[in-house]
Amino acid sequence: MGTSQRFPQLITFFALSILIFQTHHSNAFYFHCNPHLPVLGRPIHPTDIDLLQFALNLEYLETEWFLNGALGYGLDNIAPRLAAGGPPPLGAKIAKLDNLTKEIIAEFGYQEVGHLRAIKSTVGGFPRPLIDLRARNFAKIMDNAFGYNLDPPFNPYLNTINYLLASYIIPYVGLVGYVGASPNINGYISKGLLTGLLAVESGQDAVIRTLLYQKAEEIVPPYKNLTVADFTTHISCLRDRLGACGDKDEGLIVSRNSGAERRTSSNILSADSNSLAYRRTPAEILRIVYGSGDESHPGGFLPKGGGGKLATEMRMFRLNDHLN
Repeated sequence: MGTSQRFPQLITFFALSILIFQTHHSNAFYFHCNPHLPVLGRPIHPTDIDLLQFALNLEYLETEWFLNGALGYGLDNIAPRLAAGGPPPLGAKIAKLDNLTKEIIAEFGYQEVGHLRAIKSTVGGFPRPLIDLRARNFAKIMDNAFGYNLDPPFNPYLNTINYLLASYIIPYVGLVGYVGASPNINGYISKGLLTGLLAVESGQDAVIRTLLYQKAEEIVPPYKNLTVADFTTHISCLRDRLGACGDKDEGLIVSRNSGAERRTSSNILSADSNSLAYRRTPAEILRIVYGSGDESHPGGFLPKGGGGKLATEMRMFRLNDHLN
């Protein structure tokens, strides 16, 4: 066969070679940069929806707390559609923060907006519930934590350290809630959403605890003999009492026997004896957030109760109990 006869075959060979290379390269690029989809399972299992929607209660709370504390305004100014017509929070306002803390808290607030969007776009949701961020609500929480009325009443908006102590109360509750939900999430898209949320919530809690740990031994003015570490220990004990399911919370400083591998008294990351995060159920979360120790008795940060099927069912259980 002459050169002129072989030429079309050579062209075809090279064209096929390039196509095969490009296809192989494209597939290799895809699997190098994207996860393999599960062979079995479904994107969002029906049982995932209620658990993920329940998280909106904490996400709404954190959004309004962080945005208002840093900026003086909240979701209605940043992303009003995500509020879905829910009532504005009570008593939310800007805090007197140093510049560094203000920048960090503003970032946290913007992150929470993204969390709301991610949850709602994946599994739907409900309007923002009524949230109580009044200073007197935080004062009541601190009084409950110490077992007596602080004088003057605790004001979370007064300064940076007070705001950080008040912030210590909130993100950790969401963190342990996500850890508690994780074994019950079945869809692979649902799992991806939960782990992404958990990672950022954990980071926020770690930053807050680290900022506080730097001042752990300092007195919180004007409360004589009460240190930053004292506040965190009492808040953690209060959450354990309200949660009513054992010891799942610890302050910034613990006994050496309770520290990581029993070798340290620092406790920047609260965890169990194997340094694994604690977990809480939705009922435990509501007991803490309501401040009542009763998942069917609203109050605290959610005076009219949480939204979504799980919170509503727990509230209705109390109503039905009274009717019977």
